[in-house]
Amino acid sequence: MPSSQARVVVVGGGIIGTSTAYHLAKRGWEDVVLLERDRLTSGTTWHAAGLMVTFGSLSATSTEWRKYSKRLYAETLEAETGLATGFKGCGFIELATDGDRLEEYRRVAAFNRKEGVDVQEISAAEVERLFPLCRVDDVLAGFYVADDGRVNPVDATAALAKGFKNMGGTVVEGVAAEDLITEGRRVAGVATTCGHTIKADYVVNCGGMWARQFAERHGVCVPNQAAEHYYLVTEPMADVDPDWPVVEDPSSHTYIRPEGGGLMVGLFEPEAAAWNVGHIPPDFSFGEIEPDWDRMAPFLETACGRVPAAGAAGVRTFFCGPESFAPDLAPLIGETPELSGYFVAAGMNSIGILTGPGVGRTVANWVVDGVPDTDVCGVHVDRTKDFQRAPLYRARRVEEALGDVYKCHYPFKAPKSARGALRLPLHERHVAAGATFRAVSGFEAPDWFGAPDASDLGWGEPAFFEAWAAEHAAVRERAGLVDMSFMSKFAVAGRDAERVLQRLSTADVSAGITYTQWLRDSTGTLEADLTVTRLPARWADATGLAPRFGDADAADPFLVVATDTAHRHVAFADVTGGLAQLALQGPRSRDILRAAVSGADDGDVVAGLPFRGVATVTVGYCPQVLIARITYVGELGFELFVPAEHAVDVYDVLTAAGADFGLAPAGLKALSGLRLEKGYRDFGHDVDNCDTPYDVGLGFTCDFSKEFNGRAKCLEHKAAPRRRRLVSVALDDPAAFAHHGEVVYRDGVVVGDVRAASYGHAVGGAVGLAMVAPGGGAAATKKWIDGGDWAVDVAGTMVPARATLGPLYDPKGLKIKG
Repeated sequence: MPSSQARVVVVGGGIIGTSTAYHLAKRGWEDVVLLERDRLTSGTTWHAAGLMVTFGSLSATSTEWRKYSKRLYAETLEAETGLATGFKGCGFIELATDGDRLEEYRRVAAFNRKEGVDVQEISAAEVERLFPLCRVDDVLAGFYVADDGRVNPVDATAALAKGFKNMGGTVVEGVAAEDLITEGRRVAGVATTCGHTIKADYVVNCGGMWARQFAERHGVCVPNQAAEHYYLVTEPMADVDPDWPVVEDPSSHTYIRPEGGGLMVGLFEPEAAAWNVGHIPPDFSFGEIEPDWDRMAPFLETACGRVPAAGAAGVRTFFCGPESFAPDLAPLIGETPELSGYFVAAGMNSIGILTGPGVGRTVANWVVDGVPDTDVCGVHVDRTKDFQRAPLYRARRVEEALGDVYKCHYPFKAPKSARGALRLPLHERHVAAGATFRAVSGFEAPDWFGAPDASDLGWGEPAFFEAWAAEHAAVRERAGLVDMSFMSKFAVAGRDAERVLQRLSTADVSAGITYTQWLRDSTGTLEADLTVTRLPARWADATGLAPRFGDADAADPFLVVATDTAHRHVAFADVTGGLAQLALQGPRSRDILRAAVSGADDGDVVAGLPFRGVATVTVGYCPQVLIARITYVGELGFELFVPAEHAVDVYDVLTAAGADFGLAPAGLKALSGLRLEKGYRDFGHDVDNCDTPYDVGLGFTCDFSKEFNGRAKCLEHKAAPRRRRLVSVALDDPAAFAHHGEVVYRDGVVVGDVRAASYGHAVGGAVGLAMVAPGGGAAATKKWIDGGDWAVDVAGTMVPARATLGPLYDPKGLKIKG
């Protein structure tokens, strides 16, 4: 019987749960209980293929997880526990069999080398020498990591569990966590299936494919979904050497490695199948799914074509078991926004073994320190939306998600399944204008207009390039209208609204519209990047979007606008769906807005509105259009906030008024290039939770004349030398495209990588934001940046570039002043 009190309860005894518990104990937290409903590994860990691969990710976080996991399996656990993990550093080879995959893997290889992975590009002949049974007639190159390989998942889990117990932890098998105990909005423990209750300060849900069901009992969104996952093991084959490397061939949907004297042929088929969408059985332990031979036969035939001898050998096992996947193929980890003290580590997307120790360490450090110690913007569970829990969504998306694992990861590729979950008020107008859409936190948002949907065809110039360029030019030369209604919007009202927002915000938010950061108090690092607008009282009253509270009538309410992925970060009144947001940007935007408003007085308001000023005007039938003179593209411009029921009317009036001034609709592709030409930041893409305002050039938002969260730490950051800086980069070759993760060189030395990139049509080439550092403790001064010869590695080609601390476009900001 487990103790009735613990500091932490970890739910789930697979590789992720045991790793989390082990690393909590490593931090000195002995009072930790791990609950496993059956036996360790009985869910999905026991049947994992056990690949231990460091190559393949353009995420620094994921790459570090992989490197750490390999070190733990190869060196640490056996020394600590006496139990072998079964790690075999036999090598790993990724095959490139067409030009697009060769470009992808060269981009990945450059980034991985920068992150410390020793990956080598090898010839087809060398692939054949290392794995003689591999057919190589179509292989353009292999990407080889000599000390990657495989591990035994059951042995590795046992070693983690023993290490945890040796440090004072408690493992309880045969007892499931039946429900959470909560006190208000905080977790307080778990109730178990044996009728026992364990009070705890923290609970970590490592329930694998059961994680969603367990979380849903308290309205917590963890939308992972199980799918069928297959591999075949042949009978023993005389020619197989057990020391051969793992070979991964995405073009054949397969990975192949020695197993039991024969070969294991694993599948990531392009058309997958969801499993038990409604409910994962609680008693499914060490279970198998009946294979669908008819569906899988064509994929098996293709896979065995890479190693024809495998197709000729007898079949010892054709295994099908469940694996769980997240909607966007990124893990779901971190403290949940719904319940304080409730953490999740699930949705590993079939890479739980090769990232498990790294994930467990990150989650454990997060629990102990109260803050993540790595960039978690792309993996934080708070990025999810409730609609993703819907069975129809999960069933459709998981089939595409698993199928995408081995498809070429083109930069403009967007998911095609489970679309249309959320639509903006102007959706039909965008359809009529010829928009191609992409999902932005579930909302269907225009990506570009007037060109075919050809978003996944390559790494260079896309089919919609001319349409993209035309929208970009419209904003720079005339005016463009961008629908940004997907942005997260929150009304904040009440007597203490201003006091609270001043404490949260680095900048003074007392008037107008203010660009500001929210920081973590203990570290002075970024938590959110947003605007805060003090609303005219009559607008709030008329729209009802910012309700008044009792004796707070004299206090103006506020509107907080943040990126779409910050949707669940706050608990104020969420008005995202009730408020359309239109960005009217460009040198003729003032003329268009003056022509669109009703009456001379409103025209004078538009004409006289200063930068970051806010007012209400009448447009069409709507007398409550909130206008803010602000820009995210670096031009004279306005953002209009319109009650959703008036959105179509206001849009029609604006487009009619703009006809004489060359107004054009513009999509998100144009927005991306426009904002990166100006070096404007985007939290979660080019700035993250590990950055300070001074790392990323946002120190100007910090008003030290007032108190704000993180102020003391921020003063320390301000006084410290800048060891790294976020700089704008522009590639000199207009035919070279940067997307993300390209390695940056100064004077021939690696100094950083591109965090986000697009095409700057006004600049004449690819543009991006890159974090760079001289290394060796030196400061990244303006002199160091201006005095170097810069280049960017684009798929193995060194492209000369320029780097600057300031904007690439209109560096003096004259355009914004209008």
